[in-house]
Amino acid sequence: MSLTAAATAFVFPGQGSQFVGMGRDLVQHSPAAHEVFAAADDVLGFGLTRLCWEGPEAELNDTLNAQPALLTCSIAALRALHERLGDFTPRLLAGHSLGEITALVAAGAMELEDGLMLVRKRGELMKAAGERAPGGMTAILGLDAAALVGICGQASAQTGGIVQIANDNCPGQVVLSGDCAALDKAAELAKGRGAKRTRRLPVSIAAHSPLMQSIVSEFTQTVEAVPLIGPLPPIVSNITATAVSDPNELRRELPAQLTSPVRWTDSVRYMLAQGLTSFVELGPKDVLTSLLKRINGSARGKAVGTPEELEAVLGDW
Repeated sequence: MSLTAAATAFVFPGQGSQFVGMGRDLVQHSPAAHEVFAAADDVLGFGLTRLCWEGPEAELNDTLNAQPALLTCSIAALRALHERLGDFTPRLLAGHSLGEITALVAAGAMELEDGLMLVRKRGELMKAAGERAPGGMTAILGLDAAALVGICGQASAQTGGIVQIANDNCPGQVVLSGDCAALDKAAELAKGRGAKRTRRLPVSIAAHSPLMQSIVSEFTQTVEAVPLIGPLPPIVSNITATAVSDPNELRRELPAQLTSPVRWTDSVRYMLAQGLTSFVELGPKDVLTSLLKRINGSARGKAVGTPEELEAVLGDW
């Protein structure tokens, strides 16, 4: 794909893309990427780099570690790209869940150090919320979000619990979040309505649901303490699926995101409607690139998380 700024978006993955070894090969080939990992170790005060590269996996997957690890790996990939490419400003940026904070760092709306501390705090608070109000998340394959809204309402009514859409990832792939009883009932009802598969995710928190409400106030205070300027380019909001450049609106967005669904399908469709045709996913794995193909088969996407992937994307410029 031939990449032009006016038709390109940079996108950043959320939790679940992490794996032991991520970023190691890229750092060995890019001084700029190395600087990002070194800065993360200094800012956070522990060996995040070693955790990313050596594990243990369970510790890397812990929410409070996974979030800064993913931001670090994604910004390292971005800096490696700019190291080779020079200045290139895409039309829009977007991030899935915590990836929205990565996008803010990438756009220059906040400093890397502030972004690292913010996602570390976000992870700590989300873990604490999960301990106070245990819940989980379930992926539903084969039903669209519209059908699942009604199913969630029915499951909540029958159990007296909480369940709602957490991530509308692409047509036919939606993640629900809530307390376990309501989740189980929603999965049962979804199967009865023709879902191809339901799968409980290996997490003990109900992200993007009202079970995160207890931490919204404290996270709001944390966000308000972080210097934030208008991003360039604008960020596509997870909540509204439209471009945002007002710092005050972004300050409201980040805490609200904790209890609100991630409208990724709508976000991608919005970017496509703005004339964007090329998407570069910066970070480990290629989760968002795979979702892109399911949202719109004609859109072009490539992931950058390894030296080989970097070279492949550079060949398109």
